[in-house]
Amino acid sequence: MFDVSLLFKIGAMGILLMVIEKILKGNGKEEIAVLANLAGIIIILITVIGMISNLFDTVRTMFSL
Repeated sequence: MFDVSLLFKIGAMGILLMVIEKILKGNGKEEIAVLANLAGIIIILITVIGMISNLFDTVRTMFSL
């Protein structure tokens, strides 16, 4: 079933990424800020892909495909 806490974790990761980006850009490390953002986006996408996979498994089981 769908877990709401997963949405909060994704939101927290987004907020953490914004804070890290602001700190790094403030210290003049724009390249590292971009890499940190890319890494965070990849982690979030992997989480979302796992959720979508669970959704398809549930649909497949529901309609016994």
